[in-house]
Amino acid sequence: MQDFDPLLPEDFDSAHRDYARLRAECPVAHSEAWGGFWALMKHADVAAAAADSATFITSKQNVVPAVAFTGRRPPLHLDPPEHTPYRRALAPLLTERKVARFEPIVRGICRELLDAMAAKGGGDICEEFGARMPIRVFAHWMNLPPERINELAEVGKRYNIAVQSNDMASTKETSLLLYDMARRLVAERKAEPLDPELDATSALLATRVDGEALPDEMIVGTIRQVLVVGIIAPTVLIGSIAVHLSRDQDLQAQLRADPSLIPAAMDEFFRLYTPYRGFARTPTHDVTLHGRTIPAGEPVALVYASANRDEDVFEDGASFRLHRPNMKDSLHFGRGTHMCVGAALARLEMVVALETMLERLPRFELDGEPLPTRFPEIGGLRVMLKFG
Repeated sequence: MQDFDPLLPEDFDSAHRDYARLRAECPVAHSEAWGGFWALMKHADVAAAAADSATFITSKQNVVPAVAFTGRRPPLHLDPPEHTPYRRALAPLLTERKVARFEPIVRGICRELLDAMAAKGGGDICEEFGARMPIRVFAHWMNLPPERINELAEVGKRYNIAVQSNDMASTKETSLLLYDMARRLVAERKAEPLDPELDATSALLATRVDGEALPDEMIVGTIRQVLVVGIIAPTVLIGSIAVHLSRDQDLQAQLRADPSLIPAAMDEFFRLYTPYRGFARTPTHDVTLHGRTIPAGEPVALVYASANRDEDVFEDGASFRLHRPNMKDSLHFGRGTHMCVGAALARLEMVVALETMLERLPRFELDGEPLPTRFPEIGGLRVMLKFG
């Protein structure tokens, strides 16, 4: 039984058209791809499953298709309460107040990368900007020395491209390199700890549960998760925004003329181009929705990208609208116990990225058809721009 096939060729818009069809005709859809999985398409169902961590667990499989080659990586690969100490260690370093100090760093990185693109009259906004900026920001947040920032930037970029291109061999190779970097960082922080209020690795090493330290390999897994969790989504989202603004020159001109609109525009871009369609849960018992029964133990994709265009929640959901009155209903950062712990840093990065794109790049338009990414993300993988 197959209601949709995620392995079919796609263009930038085709998946969203298919999801609109599924929301109307088959909101609990099944695909035979990757051994078979279910997909929730409606906002209410995705929100409910994300919030119900007792019924829909992440510890069995947390993404469709499954891409984990090694051990579990907290907190996303764990269920509560097991995941809680890891989130509790990271959350204080990712508050709006704590991440605000990185604003000048983010802006400087954005200007450097975008000025290089402007100087040559165009290029791939995903590869030359989107895939590089967040890696360098995360390296600063992780307190890596300058020479390690370049190493992470290179390995992170290779991992990003491998995942987006469905290159499993390269994904495994670069994933293991990221594990090696995480182990080295944990060993260094054990030898010379930093202030746990300013350093994620030191905070994890200082955490105690019933008087016991967290297991070393689980800390390594957490650092490995942190190293990449904020890399791929910004790349895809930046590509999607570039496509949208290239197609809507009036909006591009409006945001250039009035940068005060950019934070509100970014909220709508988060909703409209939510970069995830494959975050997975596994039901602990049979679940019946819309007349279909999902058997216990079978993977379920929470298709946030579909939920955030659901017309039952967002009027004219496929269109861009500034200042939507119900933006609080957007699921772009998830819901429940696995809601994105780095949301404040992600929002800072993306607002500054959009501000800087409009500040440093001349009027831009597409230079050829954009290449979309595939499951588990949705959006731009290669977006060539020309300036004029």
